[in-house]
Amino acid sequence: MREIGCSEAEILTFLARQQGEDLPFERILSSMCTRPHPVAVKAHMLFIHTNLGDPGLYKGTAALERMLIERIGDLLHFRDACGYATSGGTESNIQALRIAQRVKKVKKPNVIVPESVHFSFEKACEMLCIEMREIPLDAGFRADAAAIPSLIDRNTIALVAVAGTTEYGVVDPIPEMDAIAGEHDLYFHVDAAFGGLVLPFLEDHTPFDFSLPNVSSMSVDPHKMGMSTIPTGCLLIREPRHLSLLNICTPYLSVKQEFTLTGTRPGGSVAGALAVLDHLGRQGMRAIVQGCMKNTRRLIAGMRTYGYPAAVMPEVNVATFFCRNAPADWQVSRTRKRHLRIVCMPHVHRGIIEAFLSDVGTLPSPQRDA
Repeated sequence: MREIGCSEAEILTFLARQQGEDLPFERILSSMCTRPHPVAVKAHMLFIHTNLGDPGLYKGTAALERMLIERIGDLLHFRDACGYATSGGTESNIQALRIAQRVKKVKKPNVIVPESVHFSFEKACEMLCIEMREIPLDAGFRADAAAIPSLIDRNTIALVAVAGTTEYGVVDPIPEMDAIAGEHDLYFHVDAAFGGLVLPFLEDHTPFDFSLPNVSSMSVDPHKMGMSTIPTGCLLIREPRHLSLLNICTPYLSVKQEFTLTGTRPGGSVAGALAVLDHLGRQGMRAIVQGCMKNTRRLIAGMRTYGYPAAVMPEVNVATFFCRNAPADWQVSRTRKRHLRIVCMPHVHRGIIEAFLSDVGTLPSPQRDA
């Protein structure tokens, strides 16, 4: 640390130079985050000083958090859902497994998850000493529901499904998994970190939310398709008594119990998330989601024209392809199966899709993955 500080102008010049080393959004096709909506940025700045870790000091901000959970719960067919704003899907998923571990107390717990599940579950299971049993995937990269019963035993505490997988953008057979969870009296968590703010705005989709009777909890990330500032996740829970299982004493704070994982929690991003949802409404969100889906379909059609078929037809705005190469200067990613992966976020507008496809046209003749 400097002995004598430098000027604001020097600091801002240095920061601008560092920011210049970041990839510009216009070339990023691999991220599930996007440029935050301007109203989110303005709302965040109004509440940038607030700490939801001590909500009694910030009662107005805490009220915004409750409104955010209510808004998203309403989208997911359960307006009375309880929960809180997390740092994102990883925290939400860890908390869901902590609850499941307390709901059914066994000495050697295991949880059943799809092979396609987000890597946060590996972290969660390691931290909580839970065995993670993986459900094999079908040809469409969705969990094979028929394989689940054989994985269940008396130590199984939870079943997990994914609505909008990170790699392939597909939705597990959640209604069938819901029935299995009910039959075996299992805590059932749906990781909808990405799909939770996509699927409700599509005309036809697989039921995936609290409309199903046995869904216990859900994770949804407004800092993804909700275009909020980072970090903003949400954990929604059907039964208040389940959330209370996480309570610990906080004797020196303005509240005497807390169920959150982190202590200090930003209020700014919560205000930003709520601001976007209320500013756009269902109509505005529907337009953005449908625009992203239209661009996804255009990308798939264009890639097919060049001889690169889709690995699977997605249900959300994630597209994957049999394509060994990729144009230079574009930030794409690869799935574990080495398929080319692109996420058509709101910043990936039609012009960007067309520019990418134009560059794809300059690649050597297609060489499909095995």
